[in-house]
Amino acid sequence: MTAGTATVSPFGWRRFLVVAGPGLVVMLADTDAGSIITAAQSGAQWGYRLLALQFLLIPILYIVQELTVRLGAATGKGHARLILERYGRFWAWFSTGTLILSCIGALLSEFSGIAGVGALMGVPAPASLTLVVAALLAIAFTRSYRSVERIAIFVGAFELVFLLVAWLAHPSPGEIATGFVSIPLDDPKYLYLASANIGAVIMPWMVFFQQSSVVEKKLKAADIGAERIDTAIGAVITQIIMAAVLIATAATLGKSGGGQALDTVQEISAAITPFLGQIGGNLLFGLGICGAALVATIVVTLAAARTLGEVLGVNHSLDHEVSEAPWFYGAYAAALIAGALVVASGVNLVALSVGVQVMNAMLLPIVLGFLFLLARGLPEPWRLSGWYAWFSGGLIAVTTIFGVYSGLAGLWG
Repeated sequence: MTAGTATVSPFGWRRFLVVAGPGLVVMLADTDAGSIITAAQSGAQWGYRLLALQFLLIPILYIVQELTVRLGAATGKGHARLILERYGRFWAWFSTGTLILSCIGALLSEFSGIAGVGALMGVPAPASLTLVVAALLAIAFTRSYRSVERIAIFVGAFELVFLLVAWLAHPSPGEIATGFVSIPLDDPKYLYLASANIGAVIMPWMVFFQQSSVVEKKLKAADIGAERIDTAIGAVITQIIMAAVLIATAATLGKSGGGQALDTVQEISAAITPFLGQIGGNLLFGLGICGAALVATIVVTLAAARTLGEVLGVNHSLDHEVSEAPWFYGAYAAALIAGALVVASGVNLVALSVGVQVMNAMLLPIVLGFLFLLARGLPEPWRLSGWYAWFSGGLIAVTTIFGVYSGLAGLWG
């Protein structure tokens, strides 16, 4: 029996705990430093008017990542490898190019977030970035995906501090309700941030990472049901965190909408943690941002290194020794070092982070187009078909069109 024709195993908590991981890791990485900054900027400038979008994005986020689970478990191959086999080398490199572009932007955003938190604590950027790069290289050289997964979940869990921050901000239920229904779709600045929020939730590297992680963890078609639950839990958690950050800044700076822009990590920290005191606020904010940035950096660099290995046809797994997979470990190390060097030279964190998310939205037609086509080509019973194919395709199309339109309208406006 092939992987594509296997049946889903009955749900069991013991099996779920073994299978779970790729979905939660990629979703914690989804709420990266750039996403948190985008959510903070949204609340500061538009109050609660972009809050509804956070919850509307949960189903499309789940659908996109669930398709990567199907592809990885049913075929045992990574995303780029499937594109190479079905559409040829040109399209494989083309899709890999979009991934690398997204990964470069993400890495700069993550390292900028870490450097910003370091500055908040009085640590120079070169020192904080050197420490982080050394730690991330050591994590990779454990040569164990399960170890990397556990570390990523642990550091990503610090993002949950934003739920406490939002609660302590004492948001007004009435103002939240008003913001839900007050949507200024004719304002280019609003559309630009709407596009950034879409790009902050659906990122190219998430698609590549989760599919390759399903393969590297050796999950089979019978594990798809458990991994779907893992993915669904992660999708809800990541959007609750995004909503919490938006609520915190909306409650403090954006009550009237059209409020001030935030230009530095220090300004964001001061905006969302005034009720915790300077030391406590900086500490909690720093833990949240660092947790988000670190888990995303692990995911982004692994996604880029694995994908390059797939299209080059060389070893690209943490299971291999460094001597067995020099391209994989070399790409991983080079990406970390190059990103740290660029950020250490100085960069506008907030403008960069929001711009990266808009770029992600612009790349959605390519990324989600391939994802949909590959899922439609799966063997039964995992093929995307019937009403769910129409529903998924429609939701992907609407999200893609709105994300691209909003980004262009915001740029031209």
